[in-house]
Amino acid sequence: MACRISELIVPALEPRRLAAFWCEVLDFVELDTDDGAVEIGPREGFGGLQPTLVFVPTDEPKTDQLRLHFDVNATDRDQDAELERLLKLGARPADIGQTGGEQWHVLLDPEGNEFCLLRARLS
Repeated sequence: MACRISELIVPALEPRRLAAFWCEVLDFVELDTDDGAVEIGPREGFGGLQPTLVFVPTDEPKTDQLRLHFDVNATDRDQDAELERLLKLGARPADIGQTGGEQWHVLLDPEGNEFCLLRARLS
C-alpha cells in the first residue's frame, strides 16, 4: 500500500478570489469553506483521483519563487488557445529565466504563484 496526495494547501491573501481563479482554470467547484479557508476540487468531490486544493488565509505576501508549483495541460484545446483563455482569466506571463525555447509557458496566478502551461493536451 502507498500514500496518495489528497489535498494541496495553498496560503492565500484572498482565498475566495484565488479559489475562484483556480476553479475556472481546472473546472473545479467549491467543496467546502471553513474559518476563511476555501476547498475546491473535482465535481465528484473529495477522495477521487485528483487532489483538492485548500486555500488558507495568510497575511504574508509571497516573496520568493515557489519551491513547488502546478503544471497544467489543456484538455479540450491546443496550448495557444488555452494560454489565451488563462490570460483572460487573470493569469500573467512570468519570467523566471526561461531561454525562449521551452515548450511550456510560465504564468502567475492572481497572487503571483507560478504555474506552467504544458504543451501536451490531456484527454
